Amino acid sequence: MNTCTRLARLGLALMAFSLLAAGGAQAQKYGGIMKAMQQANPATLSMHETATINTSWAVSPVYNNLLYYDPLKPVESLETVIPELAREWNWNGDYTQFTLKLREGVRWHDGKPFTSADVKHTFDLVRGVSSQRFKTNPRKGWYGNVKDVKTNGDFEVVFSLKKPQPALLQLLAAGYSVVIPAHVPVEKLRTDTLGTGPFKLAEYKRDQAFRVRKNPDYFIKGRPYLDGIDFLIITNRATRMAALQTGQVEINQPVETDQKTYDILRQTTPEMEYNKMYLANNVNVVMNNKRPPFTNSKLRQAINMSLNRGAFVKAVLPGYLPGAFMLPRPYGTWGIDVNELKAVPGFRDPAVDKEEARKLMRELGYNENNRLKLKVTTRTLSVYVDGATWFLGEVKQIYIDAELEIVEDGAWYPRQYRRDYDIAWNGTGYAVDDPDVVYPENFACDSLRNYTNYCDPEAERLFAQQSATIDQKERLKLVQQIEHKLIDDVARISLAMRVSYYARRNYVKDFLGHNTIYSISRFQDVWLDK
Repeated sequence: MNTCTRLARLGLALMAFSLLAAGGAQAQKYGGIMKAMQQANPATLSMHETATINTSWAVSPVYNNLLYYDPLKPVESLETVIPELAREWNWNGDYTQFTLKLREGVRWHDGKPFTSADVKHTFDLVRGVSSQRFKTNPRKGWYGNVKDVKTNGDFEVVFSLKKPQPALLQLLAAGYSVVIPAHVPVEKLRTDTLGTGPFKLAEYKRDQAFRVRKNPDYFIKGRPYLDGIDFLIITNRATRMAALQTGQVEINQPVETDQKTYDILRQTTPEMEYNKMYLANNVNVVMNNKRPPFTNSKLRQAINMSLNRGAFVKAVLPGYLPGAFMLPRPYGTWGIDVNELKAVPGFRDPAVDKEEARKLMRELGYNENNRLKLKVTTRTLSVYVDGATWFLGEVKQIYIDAELEIVEDGAWYPRQYRRDYDIAWNGTGYAVDDPDVVYPENFACDSLRNYTNYCDPEAERLFAQQSATIDQKERLKLVQQIEHKLIDDVARISLAMRVSYYARRNYVKDFLGHNTIYSISRFQDVWLDK
């Protein structure tokens, strides 16, 4: 039995299991408004036009995907994909057509019926072939292999592909791949929401709260358990911490509880529970390769080797995992193994790397008497500022004097999209731990999120080759080759993968954090045991 056939059968089995669970659960309790942490105002309510957890965390409960990741299986993979708006799916013989049969009887929150026309509308928009357009389209590259999306009646849709792509299931299951209504203009969804999800938007007050309430007509009978969720917007880190300790919020936003916070909470708040995950969420430095002096590869290499990753994860972000671009094995599926990484420039003996960095800088004409002046841009969030401040001290040791520019949260992504910076301290969350997400979105020549303007024909060829490779062992070999090439080219400087202790009050039940942070906040199965 081939991989794709197994996946289709697995999907049917998981669907049956989920329906049995929906009908047979006894211990769960109904009711209550859960208080959730929110770090900042959503930059937009339009899920397809954003790349920040501050939108997806709060807005996801309003929507559904065709497929989704099992909320109670924290390591996401092809095997953990389950049905949502699609009830079953299958591949054709050569894996170039993917057919999904849709649930019938699903309604949008305004009462209009959900049909295959909504699916086609959504993915034609994402692919950039619709008469309407998104203002920004961060995930257009995800679906670049899709040749066409066709409907067969109201409840079947077919994705036709240019070449095989085993990761398509995972792209469709990612939290950002929500289905949006064809009868609502795109511009309206930027300030309002209309979904099919377990919760409806009740109120959004900037700087205060984003509130959702139970959808009584949700297509999964008996869901959700909660009456609603209040996402309380608290922009100050210390205030968020205090709110979690006192119970003002009952569940933290992803990546909020790092090692330091976890150590404090364990001592002060024994009624908390956690699950620890290394995340497909990368701390990195982006350099605008089209602006001098970053057009010079020697300078980029010198900066890369000047950064002591071990010191960084001890002093700034304890518990983080040094890593390249994909989450390192064994914590992820595709990344360079943590032991192999120790032989890679930038991850070697810090003294050796730093001396080589100074040598490169001297070759470029820099020394103690002729130091390079730079401005380093970063986001206003404390975790960004802490890292960027550390970065200034590291590059100072290789004849670089840098000053820090802090950008307000709402302006951060527009600045990056415009490439309005020279060098920036950055964080990148991957919606799926799969190369088909990481590479096209962050390193393809024409991608909006390719913040360094990296563009290499050989890399493009390898991206396409690994995507079409059905044999997963062969695909892994190609991905390893790509990882080393991106490091050698200094496509961007990767430092570490985040660790997160997903924290919640011990009466918040059936919530688990995942190794990605964008597909965990449907909340239809979460309940309060109080």
